[in-house]
Amino acid sequence: METLAFLMHGFAVAATPTNLGLAAMGAVVGTMVGVLPGLGPVNAVAMLVPVVFALGLPPESSMILMAAIYIGSEYGGRISAILINVPGEASAVMTALEGYPLSRQGLAGVALSLSAVTSFIGSLLATIGIVLFAPILSKWALAFGPVEYVALMVFAFACLTGLLADQPVKALLAAGIGLALSTIGIDANSGVMRYTFDMPNLIDGLAFSTLVIGLFAISELLILLQTHHGEKSVQIPKGGRKLFNLSELRFTFPAALRGSAIGFFIGLLPGAGGTVGSALAYSTERKMAERSAKTNRFGNGDLRGLATVEAANNSASNSNFIPMLTLGIPSSGTTAIMLGVLTLYNLTPGPMLFTSQPDLVWGLIASLFIGNIMLLAMNIPLVGVFARMLTVPAWVLVPFIVVVSAVGVYSGKSASFDLVLMVAVGAIAYWLRRLQVPMAPLILGFVLGGILETNLRRALSLSAGDAQILWSSWIAIVLWAAAVAILVLPHVLRRLLPPEARLSED
Repeated sequence: METLAFLMHGFAVAATPTNLGLAAMGAVVGTMVGVLPGLGPVNAVAMLVPVVFALGLPPESSMILMAAIYIGSEYGGRISAILINVPGEASAVMTALEGYPLSRQGLAGVALSLSAVTSFIGSLLATIGIVLFAPILSKWALAFGPVEYVALMVFAFACLTGLLADQPVKALLAAGIGLALSTIGIDANSGVMRYTFDMPNLIDGLAFSTLVIGLFAISELLILLQTHHGEKSVQIPKGGRKLFNLSELRFTFPAALRGSAIGFFIGLLPGAGGTVGSALAYSTERKMAERSAKTNRFGNGDLRGLATVEAANNSASNSNFIPMLTLGIPSSGTTAIMLGVLTLYNLTPGPMLFTSQPDLVWGLIASLFIGNIMLLAMNIPLVGVFARMLTVPAWVLVPFIVVVSAVGVYSGKSASFDLVLMVAVGAIAYWLRRLQVPMAPLILGFVLGGILETNLRRALSLSAGDAQILWSSWIAIVLWAAAVAILVLPHVLRRLLPPEARLSED
């Protein structure tokens, strides 16, 4: 009852006209940030830091504005991923796998509306989890050290084989390429430049925006020009629905619940967040769908795959606030900036924040409920507007995507080198896609590679180079065993099938 009383007090703080206006503004800005590739919530929140101090906002209002931008970007990232196969955020990479095929089938409106609702489900359940379980789950998150993180990353890479069940070798090859790309730049420990070819622009490594726009936007444009050469426009078939129906919601609701649970627990871990959560949720759902071949459309526009990843990445973005509020540990770049803002207000993040600043903590938690309702109310009516992007003639759409992509890349470092690199990456990605090598494992390998390398080095430093430390805890052993099972069991079970069943499966 005490928790409920605190939450009601938080709603009183979040429901003031100023804080409601800031939450609405953050939801709009966050959605726009999510749609535009390369910008990201980290940059948007960082640019707001001097603004909130110039306006003299109290700490709870500043946190409410930044949190709304953060969760809004997760909603927005799905829009460009579904419509034009360009993920606005790293966590939206998995959304494109099922959302884009649905839009090519004239179901862009269904995909957009259903993903908005499942995003809301994931966010709502995660926020309820914050209220109920924050202190307990924060202690669980502390059990993850470098050893456990190494095992978790290996488990995530093993799950990538589920992204391309019929060609797991190509999926792992793509993940390996992503891992290799993540090593470019200065080694943080030794200061040695790796794979920079004496190019100053590569000292900081490859920018995520440059890589993701090249892999998805530029290669997609080349494929679009090849596929629709001579056509005036890419049309949505007439009669295409703009909203999902109740049977589709019932069909995908269990997947959304599973994705919410996976994303919630992964979001507690620093550095993992929606990218890892959505990948694990997608691979889990795909494995489950393989049992029912009649309804399995994964890779060709399966609504369950879309629902689970959107629920997972939005759930993870909300549960990111648990370690931030209870332990003072940031789980993402955005929450790290928010923690920095708290210190500028002379507030110490951590367990005492709940007792010393109840207005801030419970006002922020209540604003997550309010912000998600605002985002759902804003996104559903705009589904038709978003879907009409696909009716734009190709001679207008292609230059528009090129301009948006170029602005997103150039805004990162303001270097023309990145524009050239974007085109080069796009050309290579086009060639890889012609060979049916998937792009999602590649970008996930790039994103997770840095986390894997950092924690592997920390673990080996603790053991003076003894590799046995990598399976020295029960959590690590469980994750290693799960990774091996995912890689080996499907082949073992397939060999145990009678020859007739194997032939029918092929």
